[in-house]
Amino acid sequence: MDRLARFFLLSATLGCAASALAQGLPPVPFPPQNPLTEPKRVLGKILFWDEQLSSDNTVSCGTCHRPGTAGVDPRIGRHPGLDAALNTADDVLGSFGVIRSDENGDYDKDVLFGLQPQVTRRVTPDAIMAMYAPSTFWDGRAGPSFTDPQTGQVLIPVGGALEAQALAPIASDVEKAHEAITWTEILDKLAAARPMTLATNLPADMAAAIAANPTYPELFAAAFGDGAITAARIGFAIATYERTLLPNQTPWDSFIAGNPGALTPGQTQGWNFFQNSPCSICHAPPQFTNNTFRNIGLRPIAEDNGRQAVTNNPADRGRFKVPTLRNVGLKNRFMHTGQLPDLNAVINFYGAGAAQFPDNRDPIMPVGVPPPVRPALIDFLSNGLRDPRVAAQTFPFDRPTLHTELPANPLLTANGSAGSGGIVPVMIAVVPPNVGNSDFKIGVDRALGGANAFVLISSNPPVNNVLIPNQTIGPIVLNGSGAGNGYGTFHWPIPADGGLNDNVVFMQWQIEDPAGAGGVARTRVAQLTLFCNNCPPTVGDMNCDGVVNILDVNPFILALEDPAGYAAQFPDCNINSGDVNNDGSVDILDINPLVSLIGG
Repeated sequence: MDRLARFFLLSATLGCAASALAQGLPPVPFPPQNPLTEPKRVLGKILFWDEQLSSDNTVSCGTCHRPGTAGVDPRIGRHPGLDAALNTADDVLGSFGVIRSDENGDYDKDVLFGLQPQVTRRVTPDAIMAMYAPSTFWDGRAGPSFTDPQTGQVLIPVGGALEAQALAPIASDVEKAHEAITWTEILDKLAAARPMTLATNLPADMAAAIAANPTYPELFAAAFGDGAITAARIGFAIATYERTLLPNQTPWDSFIAGNPGALTPGQTQGWNFFQNSPCSICHAPPQFTNNTFRNIGLRPIAEDNGRQAVTNNPADRGRFKVPTLRNVGLKNRFMHTGQLPDLNAVINFYGAGAAQFPDNRDPIMPVGVPPPVRPALIDFLSNGLRDPRVAAQTFPFDRPTLHTELPANPLLTANGSAGSGGIVPVMIAVVPPNVGNSDFKIGVDRALGGANAFVLISSNPPVNNVLIPNQTIGPIVLNGSGAGNGYGTFHWPIPADGGLNDNVVFMQWQIEDPAGAGGVARTRVAQLTLFCNNCPPTVGDMNCDGVVNILDVNPFILALEDPAGYAAQFPDCNINSGDVNNDGSVDILDINPLVSLIGG
């Protein structure tokens, strides 16, 4: 009798007892140094979803940790792996980060990705259910203690894995930051940012918190007692939010609680097989992970030695953290490499010993699943372990719509014209043009290296693919040398003026290139629609036409006499524009200040 058969024989005798002993998830462990409070939870939720917590305003924590895909990234980037060649066996389907930028925020060509968004070397791990793990990341490098990155003080000796993990991507020059970023830069930017100004469709708890405390210093004061923004407090807040993402309303949880009809007959069959199989050793209920590190022979250890890089223990070579199976059916790729596309492929791999790399492989491998039980097992994993709130992204798994999920803004339009080597220079326009964005920039790639470049700026769209500029910036000497190797960056801080909302600006790079028509090469045109979600109102602009003048008097009087009537007549305007004296209310005391404002 082989090992697997003996295991099934033994576990079958214990199956009924195992069902009787199975319990739901235990209470979430909150470290005493970071207890749960509602203001801190909602601040953490805001920080988790705010794309402004990245250097170029394009990546939030939630960008890569979407509840609807079980807390992982639905986007699929491709990292070329150890051989640095795409579309080979060692490729990793990781997450997109930021385009590489130097310490000044200028675009800086990456060896692997050039001036395209970088991709992580591993798949994004689960954010949901991470609250029970003594260490986080695939290799467990975060935790169990949490050390303040600014002071070096250990703030949480045990149980601080989430706090430690939360801060790492913020300072990573692959995931969210420019090179050599400092916490002073990160914190100064956050203090000046308007919370969630890039996002739309804010959940009710986020919207209410921001309405009550419209700046980050105010939100931090509500959560921590004063408005100081520190790295440690960011970690505390995000970790607090993540500890509330408890997916404990699956059909399996109801079944274990005593509702035999919560699982379908097929799912019950799958559960019975699962609990009596080696699967349940590593993916132990109720967490459906034992948070250990295992080597299942997925890829050669030389490509990624996993846990060994943290512990320096040869016994840990090739080992990676066992992920939870809760909500596993919502994922679109599997394993730390992302190389398996669905649960059927996962089951095939586990049973295919010949396809597994043997060096330091866990002795539990291979694990076969008989074909007749596969549909039931997959049904149990996909549906029996799915919390409907996670799938539907309802509270506490609700979220805003991110800027990067909206139609492209900037939008590339028109056509470029070729220069040396017959190459058309490439416009890089990915940073959101939000009002008050001091970090807005565009870039150019694939131009003639060392050439003089100019940025054409216009309020009018291009004519025959060429902008007629209102303003020309330059020359900007491009980096690199030779045809197609030139690249550069243009920074264009956008003032914090609500009156700029909905203004449209067009930009185009023009490069001096003797091989181009008329001695120039051009990129496509970037069309920027300036926007300001949750933007402070323009004081005195009661009719929302972008200027303060005599036409604002009647709307102001209406706002004084009939606020509801004002809201009905000017639904897109903010009545607080009438608070000209900034005392927190719109009343007769604002009349003289408004007259002075109109009179100049």
